[in-house]
Amino acid sequence: MSSYRDLIVWKAAMEIAVACYDVTKLFPNTEVFGMTAQIRRSAASIPANIAEGHGRESTGAFIQFLRVAQGSLKELETHLILAGRVGLLNDAKVSQLLGQTEEIGKMLRSLVRSLQQKT
Repeated sequence: MSSYRDLIVWKAAMEIAVACYDVTKLFPNTEVFGMTAQIRRSAASIPANIAEGHGRESTGAFIQFLRVAQGSLKELETHLILAGRVGLLNDAKVSQLLGQTEEIGKMLRSLVRSLQQKT
């Protein structure tokens, strides 16, 4: 693999980041510095940490950044659940996005395990 852009998990993380930008466009302006910013920031952090870790060219550092990406993923999940509970997102959209986060989480865990076995 020559680039982080070749990683399926990075591609999936980019997809959910774009989806989160799209859904938050519909949030009220009063949320621009609240839930909108929180969801966008945590969503963008996932692929960014995957890319940064890959760029460190050290397996240990890559694993560390993948774990940070996992943390951002859990943060995103929490924000999405909260957005649903306060009525910013409907239940169907929350479920759809959480389905994506679940798949990304599985991919991140699998990649971490694979890298750990190589060290």
